[in-house]
Amino acid sequence: MRADFESYLEHKRIPGDQEQKVSAELERYLEREALADIIEQQGVLDARKIHTEVNEFRKQMLISRYMETYLREKVTSEAVKNFYATNPDRFQSEKVHVAHILLRTNSETSKSEKEALETKAQEIYSRATAGEEFAELAAQYSEDQMSAKKGGDLGWVEEGAVDPVFSGTVFKMKEGDVSLPFATPFGFHVVKALEGPKVVKQPFERVKGNIRYELRQRAKQAEMERLRKLMKIEKVAEL
Repeated sequence: MRADFESYLEHKRIPGDQEQKVSAELERYLEREALADIIEQQGVLDARKIHTEVNEFRKQMLISRYMETYLREKVTSEAVKNFYATNPDRFQSEKVHVAHILLRTNSETSKSEKEALETKAQEIYSRATAGEEFAELAAQYSEDQMSAKKGGDLGWVEEGAVDPVFSGTVFKMKEGDVSLPFATPFGFHVVKALEGPKVVKQPFERVKGNIRYELRQRAKQAEMERLRKLMKIEKVAEL
């Protein structure tokens, strides 16, 4: 009983040297123990169901507590930093700063309308490469109103984060280049590369949470597989 109560105090995080608090907690502890015993003796509750629920809780607690302890020791801050340092390609991406002029199309745009828009996009391209200010052309013609207000500026576009055709075009461009008109599901684009592609590495602080989660998932799966190999399960025939 003494050992059980000391474990209970530890569970409740009550220091053993706080005599008054320990004494009050002991009274509550003993009362709950006695009350549980009396209720059990009443025979009102199904003992088998109680046992099953307690046993299921026990199993769940053992599994979760073990895994939490194991993962805390396995996936340390040092392990997270090491993964970041040894997998640089995972945490860097290529970006390019672009502006565009968009002439929108949709599923209801007719073939003749698309041909007219393509011709218009070609004219805009010709004017842009002839020396007219791209920002002014964007403000006048682009149907992407958000970027048109900024001279067509889309900011830094990350490779793979946009339409594949758009991405495949702009990441071949050099600073100052203006693309020929090309089509995406959004319409016809004329794009200018404001700053050439560059590799940007994500800061450790931004990705460390994702790394920790990934390492914990890997470690958990590996440990579960190890534990399963140690299990010996015997199926008992139904009575």
